Amino acid sequence: MLAGGCVRRSAVDRNSFSNSRAQISLLAQSSTFDIFPRMSISQVSSTSVESLLKEDRIFPPHTAQADALGGANVESLEQYHALHARSVADPSGFWGEIAQDFEWFKPWTSVLEWNCPDAKWFVGAQTNVCFNAIDRHVLEGHANDVGLIWEGEPQASGMPEVRHLAYGELQDEVSRFANALKALGVKKGEIVTLYMGMVPELPIAMLACARIGAAHSVIFGGFPAPSIVDRVLDAKSRVIVTCDGAWRRGSVVPLKKNVDEAMQSLVAQGHAIEHCVVLKRTATPIEWNAARDHWWHDVIAKESSECPCEAVDAEDLLFVLYTSGSTGKPKGIRHTSGGYMVYTAYTARMTFNLKPNANHVFWCTADIGWVTGHSYIVYGLLPNRVPTLMYEGAPNFPAEDRFWEIVARHRVTHFYTAPTAIRAFMKWGESHPKKHDLSSLKLLGTVGEPINPEAWIWYHEQIGASRCPIVDTFWQTETGGHVITPLPCATPTVPGSCTLPFFGIDAAIVDETGNELPPNTGGLLVIRKPWPSMLRGIHGDRQRFIDTYWSRIAGMYLAGDGARRDERGYFWIMGRIDDVINVSGHRLGTMEVESALVSHPAVVEAAVVGMPHEIKGTGIAAFVTLSLQATASEALKAELREHVSSVLGAIARPDMLRFTAALPKTRSGKIMRRLLRDVAAGKESTQDTSTLDDFGALAALRGNDE
Repeated sequence: MLAGGCVRRSAVDRNSFSNSRAQISLLAQSSTFDIFPRMSISQVSSTSVESLLKEDRIFPPHTAQADALGGANVESLEQYHALHARSVADPSGFWGEIAQDFEWFKPWTSVLEWNCPDAKWFVGAQTNVCFNAIDRHVLEGHANDVGLIWEGEPQASGMPEVRHLAYGELQDEVSRFANALKALGVKKGEIVTLYMGMVPELPIAMLACARIGAAHSVIFGGFPAPSIVDRVLDAKSRVIVTCDGAWRRGSVVPLKKNVDEAMQSLVAQGHAIEHCVVLKRTATPIEWNAARDHWWHDVIAKESSECPCEAVDAEDLLFVLYTSGSTGKPKGIRHTSGGYMVYTAYTARMTFNLKPNANHVFWCTADIGWVTGHSYIVYGLLPNRVPTLMYEGAPNFPAEDRFWEIVARHRVTHFYTAPTAIRAFMKWGESHPKKHDLSSLKLLGTVGEPINPEAWIWYHEQIGASRCPIVDTFWQTETGGHVITPLPCATPTVPGSCTLPFFGIDAAIVDETGNELPPNTGGLLVIRKPWPSMLRGIHGDRQRFIDTYWSRIAGMYLAGDGARRDERGYFWIMGRIDDVINVSGHRLGTMEVESALVSHPAVVEAAVVGMPHEIKGTGIAAFVTLSLQATASEALKAELREHVSSVLGAIARPDMLRFTAALPKTRSGKIMRRLLRDVAAGKESTQDTSTLDDFGALAALRGNDE
C-alpha cells in the first residue's frame, strides 16, 4: 500500500513511484469492490470518445478522519447507495425532509413541479436566504460566533489586515447596507450589479440584496469595462457597487476607473447607471460624479441596523451569474432562492462533512466573482454555521508560501482550491508548505476542472500529509452546487475521478441518442432528473437556454462535457465536448492526454488541443510547463512523446510539443484552450481575450517555434 492506504495499479504512473514505494497490495482483488454498483449497458455510439487512461490507485474511505471531522455525516458506501437510491426514486420525499432544516416563512404546497426543462422547487413556499445564513443563528444564540474571517493582501508593513465578523456583526452590516440600497430606490426583483475586490463588503452586499428581495449580478473584479457593459445591459441594472480599487500582488486594480469607463459607454448605448456606491479600499484617487457616486461609508452611516428580511417566493430570483458562451456573448445563469439555498448548504454539509461545533474553519480560495465563491464561500457555508475564510490576494504574493501561512495562522481545517493552483504549488516546490504547520487540515477539496492523477497524489501527500481525504468535486455555474463528488468518510477515491453522483443527481454517460454507454466508453455527460439548485434559465434568452442544455438529447440536461464511467461506476471527466480531438477517425479526450503528460516527473502542467494535420486530418498539439528541476531539450520532447505513447498508445502521441513557462489562462485559472488552438494552427487569433490573465504567456507561445 502507498501512504494513506492507497492501492496502486496504474497505467499512468511516474517511474519513481515504483522505486520508492512499498509493494502493491492485493486489496483490489478483495470484497471491497463487490459493493460498487454495476452499470447498465446499452448500444455503443459510433461517435463515442475513446477512453485510454487507466488509473487504479485506490484510497479507502478516510474513516480514521471521522473523529477529527466531528463524526461522519455518511459513514459508509452502503449508506451512500441507499440514500442516493432513495433521493433519485423519491426526490420530493428526500428533499422535503432536507428542507425541514431551514427556516420558511410559508410552507410549500408541493416540493417539485417538473415540466422539462422547467423545474419549480418548494412550490408556494416563502423564505429568505439571508435569514437562513445569518439571522437564524443570531436568534439561536450564536450572535458572537465568528461567521466570516477575512484576510487582506499584505501591504508595505508585511502584515495583512485581518477581520473576524461574528453573525451579529454581519447582521448589523448587512442590514445597514440593505437599508442603504432601499434608500437608493432598489426594489424587490431588480438586479444590482456588484463589481468589487475580495473584501468582506462583497458578501455583505450580496446578502443585503437577498435581504430585501433584490437579485445581484456579481462581476469578477478583474474584468475590463466592456465586460461590465455587456452584463449591466443584460441585467438592466440601475445601481452598481464597486471599490476605488483592489489590491493584487502589491498593485492596485482600478475598479472605479473601469466602472467609469463602462458607465460612459452605457450612456452612449442609452442606459444610465443612476447610483454608483464606492467602497474605499486602496485610497486611490478616482473621478467623482456627486450626482451619481456615493461612498459606502457615507450611505451606511445614515441607516439603521434594523431591516427585517423580505419574504420571497422560493422561485424568486436570487442572482444572475454570467458565464462565458461559445458565441462570445456571456450567458446570464439564473438561480432562485429556495432550491439553491437548500442544495448548496446541503452539499457543503455532506461533501465537506461540516459540523457547526467541531472547530471547523473552511477556506475556499476561489473569487466570489465565480460560482464557486457564491456557493462555497457565501451561500453554502453561512447556513451551516461554520466560519468561512476569504482572502483578498494572490497565492504567490509576497511569497510562494502565502497560502500555507494563511492555513497555519487561521488553523484552517478544510481547504478547497483548483487543480491549476495545485499544479502551481507543485512547480514552486515542496519546500514552501514544509515551512508551515499544516496539521490543522482535516479535508482537502478540488474544484474547477478535472485534476490530473499526479497532481492529486502530490496534493494528498505534500499538503494533506497522506491523512486528509480529498473530495474532487464536479459541478458547474449551471448546476449551482456539487453534482458528482466523493463523500470523505464513505467513498473510496481514485486520483483523477470525481467518483459518484451526489444525492438527487441521476447522472449518466450516453450516446447522441440518449442510450447509456458501457463502462470505460466515453460519451456525453447528462443529468436525467431535476435537482433543487439547477439553473432556471438564461437571463433574457429562453431559446438559448433550450438550445444549449436541453435540445441535443431530449429530456436530459447536457453538461457539455465528455466523460466516461468506469467498471466501479465512477465518473471521469474527459474535457469539454468542444475539446475532443478526432485523430485518424479516433475521437480522443484532451484531458487524458494531458494527464499522461503530467504523470511524467518533468511535467507540472500541460494543455492539449487539436491542430490541422495533412495526413491525419487532426493532430495533437501539446503545450507543456516543466518542473523547476527539468531542462527543456529536444531529447525531452522525444521522451515525453514516447511516454504518452507508452501510457495511452501510439494514437495519442503528440504531433507537436512546445515547452512554455506559462499557459494562457483566465483570471480564474482555467486554461484558454481556444487560444492555444489558434497558436497550434499557426494563425492569428481574433477571439475575445478580455479574460486573459497574462498576455505575455500568449505572446511567448506565438513566438515559440517547435
